[in-house]
Amino acid sequence: MAAGAPRIFVSHLSGVPVFDPNGDQVGRVRDLVAMLRVGGRPPRLLGLVVEVVSRRRIFLPMTRVTGVESGQVITTGVVNMRRFEQRPTERLILGELLDRRVKLVSTGEEVTVLDVAIQQLPARRDWEIDRIFVRKGKSGALRRRGETLTVEWSAVTGFSLEEEGQGAENLVATFEQMRPADVANVLHHLTPKRRAEVASALDDDRLADVMEELPEDEQVEILGKLKEERAADVLEAMDPDDAADLLSELPEDDKERLLTLMKPDDAADVRRLLSYEERTAGGLMTTEPIVLRPDATVADALARVRQSDLSPALAAQVYVCRPPDETPTGKYLGTVHFQRLLRDPPFTLISSIVDTDLPPLRPDASLPVVTSYLAAYNMVAVPVVDESGSLLGAVTVDDVLDHLLPDDWRETDFHSEEAVRGH
Repeated sequence: MAAGAPRIFVSHLSGVPVFDPNGDQVGRVRDLVAMLRVGGRPPRLLGLVVEVVSRRRIFLPMTRVTGVESGQVITTGVVNMRRFEQRPTERLILGELLDRRVKLVSTGEEVTVLDVAIQQLPARRDWEIDRIFVRKGKSGALRRRGETLTVEWSAVTGFSLEEEGQGAENLVATFEQMRPADVANVLHHLTPKRRAEVASALDDDRLADVMEELPEDEQVEILGKLKEERAADVLEAMDPDDAADLLSELPEDDKERLLTLMKPDDAADVRRLLSYEERTAGGLMTTEPIVLRPDATVADALARVRQSDLSPALAAQVYVCRPPDETPTGKYLGTVHFQRLLRDPPFTLISSIVDTDLPPLRPDASLPVVTSYLAAYNMVAVPVVDESGSLLGAVTVDDVLDHLLPDDWRETDFHSEEAVRGH
């Protein structure tokens, strides 16, 4: 970049795509790495943490960045694919500096860091933290209640101190457009302390979605740092099968206490799932598939399928049952697939197009049986029915994959080659 390059606030870089000179996307920016310096000198920006296609986080030195503009980062095309590992002298700007409480040198007043600006030095390829955007007032107060101002790095002090009770609202704001799996990947790379702070700042539904994408040990860690009432609320917001998997990792007393705090209906679903062996259809299934009565129409079915909170696998078919409509249902009659719903008029009764050819599975069916069923019939979900003919739930292909992949699959890269990283 030429001298006089514009100042860039790092919150605007979160999630932006990174391209090579040919226009091919390398990945997305997940954080920035800076090195604090003595004597009040502005920190030097070392590089970017970039998440590539395989969800690996790599380090991209600023010397490899040729442009930061129009919502994108351009590189020289030389990318080192070794996993990023933070060094003791390094600070993650989004993960560690935002929401920090520091003091104005001139008055000693405490302020909260809302954003950080970087700028390239004239006639050089080095970058520095140029300005700090802060808010006066108590930590956690709404932004509009405190005066905001932009100051030079040297105008504040406190970045080198260990932060206790650091907030997370501004870091959470950078997650707004990210998928739960991507947010989970960011949380996985934070310290346990920072992870707990971010979890506390997320709302229940968002935290539930993110926790479903985290390794089980980190789910347990986060749940253990929430107040019990909120922990129960988050478990209610999770899919019942995921909540059951998480609770099964807890000591019996803790599990029972949280189940007691949950709403009775939600707790009943989870207790039912906990009664099955883990690697069986009953242990894998969700208790909340789309269930319709035989007198429902194609229009009714499509309206249910359109619900935004449904996973693609659950939205791929509806299950036709006699009342009651909640699992365990009345007699299971069959399945209607999404493609068939698109081919028939909206007023068509789904009882006239129900598929009765494919047999459902019993809750004690083993994982290999479930896997073979999905593969043999090219299905993304399979109904689970008890001996009386009631629908208990459905096993989706994503739940099966979770149990087929290695335990550490969320932290393992399958498509990247190791190389040697250097700053």
